[in-house]
Amino acid sequence: MVARRTVQVRIEGRVQGVGYRAFVEMHAYELDLAGWVRNRRDGSVEAILQGAEDAVATMLDRCREGPPDAQVTGVEVIGEGVGAFGGFEVRPTA
Repeated sequence: MVARRTVQVRIEGRVQGVGYRAFVEMHAYELDLAGWVRNRRDGSVEAILQGAEDAVATMLDRCREGPPDAQVTGVEVIGEGVGAFGGFEVRPTA
């Protein structure tokens, strides 16, 4: 059985207006992750990532890089083991 992990993360830096949510969505599909991503009014991006433990670890590494126009200054895991998700979606700003 594959170990599964669910994390809630906050990504900070220049991460809005640079295609960051689409970047996360594309890589989540590629890595077979469930969850969601959304912009926050404070300028950060928040995401829930759920899937195989190694895929979540890979996604966290990719979040630290971001798309070409992003300047990521921090990726913080703010929660573990939250919810169960059947797919991946981009959610409205919160």
